[in-house]
Amino acid sequence: MKRAPRRGLPSTLAGIVLLTLMLFPVYWMVNASLQPTGTALGAGWFPVHPDFGGYATALRDQGGNLVTSLVVALGSVVLSLGLAAPAAYALARFPLRGVNPVLFAVLVTQMVPDIVVADALYGAYNDLGLLNSRAGLILADSTAGVPFSLLILRSSMQGIPREIIEAARVDGAGRLRIFFSVVLPVSRNALITAAVFTFLFAWSDFLFALTLTTTQTVRPITLGLYQYIGAHTHQWNATMATAVLASLPAAVLLVVAQRHVAAGATNGAVK
Repeated sequence: MKRAPRRGLPSTLAGIVLLTLMLFPVYWMVNASLQPTGTALGAGWFPVHPDFGGYATALRDQGGNLVTSLVVALGSVVLSLGLAAPAAYALARFPLRGVNPVLFAVLVTQMVPDIVVADALYGAYNDLGLLNSRAGLILADSTAGVPFSLLILRSSMQGIPREIIEAARVDGAGRLRIFFSVVLPVSRNALITAAVFTFLFAWSDFLFALTLTTTQTVRPITLGLYQYIGAHTHQWNATMATAVLASLPAAVLLVVAQRHVAAGATNGAVK
């Protein structure tokens, strides 16, 4: 008997080739970060004698910027979920009028270019004294996190069986108790999904950081890396080490939360 041809083999090989092409810049970034100073661009294919001096320089020069990005990203997650979760619950479970226009308005806000929002915020921040502040960046980054979290969470909360909420109400739980003890635990995957993407929005932000910070006192890692490249073109190992350090939190977060993100993205698809 002739063995059936493996129809999936060409697709698998094509997938491996594409994955290799996409991951090669990441590999080269790590490879260049482990080279001695001044030899990164002419480095070999593998760091035979790895030098961690670039990481020491990157931590010395960019450590504060990494902390700023971490504080801003976590603050944006807390603020976005704190605003979006109750709003999503109200839009999903309460008999409110005008829900569809509200959701349409939320979608429209996501279509507004970031540069328009950044320019508008600059004038308001200048009057309120929020320029060059972590609080200002948290508020700015939340303009992307709140609408996204609202849509994901509302769709997930709509799928909660009504019997669960009715059972909690029969047991004497009020609306707040139901929200915190029933709705939020059941919506865990959607919450984690919204938190992960909000964190990534804030962590990778460059435009708000460039527009709303004018001094070196508060500078996220994206802006720090951008300015680092221009000032340290002879220290490519330190520059690449900074890029590696800036990529680690997002990569670790996605690896840890990938199961919840996959489930939350499926359950929270916009209907």
